[in-house]
Amino acid sequence: MKTWTEKLNSEDRHEVKPSPISIAGMKAGEIMLVPTALEIDEFIRGLPEGAEMDVKSMRRAMAKAHGAEVTCPITTGFHLRTVAEAAYEAYQRTGDVEAITPFWRVVNIKTPTVAKLSFGPAFVLEQRRREGLSDA
Repeated sequence: MKTWTEKLNSEDRHEVKPSPISIAGMKAGEIMLVPTALEIDEFIRGLPEGAEMDVKSMRRAMAKAHGAEVTCPITTGFHLRTVAEAAYEAYQRTGDVEAITPFWRVVNIKTPTVAKLSFGPAFVLEQRRREGLSDA
């Protein structure tokens, strides 16, 4: 079984294609970005300390950067978990929170992804508070 870090570093490539269905505010036929986990990781790493962005805003920004109208909400959710879990794996190895992807700038306690994290919400809350971000 692959580690989260191995999943993050997959050689997958993003796709830009028409959306096959209407879901999560996205309409069938809209030009959709299907991002990779590394692209989401890179995007989050670009958020400065103390800044936060909700998942919908991240999806809009990523779509625009790739010339798409929308970003796939399902793939984004899967990969957001991969980014968070891989970051936590790195934290467990090094103990250096400054060296990992600051996924808590996008993931908060109300983000559905947080309920799926193997390490629970406490780490997310601790990092958000450390950066002065809201709990929600």
